[in-house]
Amino acid sequence: MTEEAHTYREAGVDIDLEARAVRALIDSLTYRRSGDFSMLGKVGHFAGLIDFGPYVLALAVDGVGTKMLVADALRDWSTVGIDCIAMNVNDLYVMNLEPVAFVDYIATDALSPEKMAQIGLGLNEGARLANMNIVGGETATLKGLVNGLDLAGTCLGVQEKEKVVTGEGVVPGDLIVAVPSSGVHSNGLTLARKVVEDCGSYETLLSNDKTLGEELLTPTRIYAEVLRVTEACEVHGMCHVTGGGLLNFRRLSEYGFSFTDPLAVPEIFSWLQENGKISDTEMYRTFNMGMGYAFVAPEKSVAAIRAIVPDARVVGEVTEEPGVRLKGVEIR
Repeated sequence: MTEEAHTYREAGVDIDLEARAVRALIDSLTYRRSGDFSMLGKVGHFAGLIDFGPYVLALAVDGVGTKMLVADALRDWSTVGIDCIAMNVNDLYVMNLEPVAFVDYIATDALSPEKMAQIGLGLNEGARLANMNIVGGETATLKGLVNGLDLAGTCLGVQEKEKVVTGEGVVPGDLIVAVPSSGVHSNGLTLARKVVEDCGSYETLLSNDKTLGEELLTPTRIYAEVLRVTEACEVHGMCHVTGGGLLNFRRLSEYGFSFTDPLAVPEIFSWLQENGKISDTEMYRTFNMGMGYAFVAPEKSVAAIRAIVPDARVVGEVTEEPGVRLKGVEIR
């Protein structure tokens, strides 16, 4: 076992480099379709929007990432399909978009009927939770290019144009209403796996009688309640807390986000931080730390949000000063 401090970068993922690389890609995407069904907004929000008359169509794409390696280690692939659905539909909910259809993409070095059947179970359950059709997909055997199995998908959403929430309405004084995660979700697994493998094992037992492997494999929460919240009250912006942790809030507004009273941190994160000797800043810019989703709304909306999502709680507010701060310390 190692006594060295762990970071996401040293584990293999450089968030800052990823941001620069994505920006380089986006800067090259200059072509815009002529005629009907043009693109709305800019590339880089949680989902891409297409003008469809009185409606917008939206596309989101995401995958399960290295959580697949945890599933391989435990030989349990029955829930990763939920993660694949969740990582897509949650990015649609952020803009108040209703997911309606999904296609999956599986790339592997060798096909396994057992593994595919289990993945299908999770995809089906995720589709049920999100009330969405899986209309097709693609399976590619890419021996020599892929080592193992990669699961990803693309989701189609729809909404009336005037109901789309982009974050443009966010103003200083708005409150941040956090919704708990179900655990690590599907981000930061490269660092989490590194800490587990260096400082314990997937069989290490936590105080809740779940092993580290079981905790890491807990499927991502699907926040389907969002569509009822936005019908019930005024919401200025929303955030799906994925890779990058609190830094995801920068995608909503140029204003600042101050987290003065964050949600309680689940034991899995405390174990990773203590055993991996990871700083608070590194944890909150890598993991969701117990907050998987958040509403940014005026104070008058808080009661309605909590009536629909009882475990939601105010954790901070929007500030004039730009940046993301946790108890006064800026997260970069």
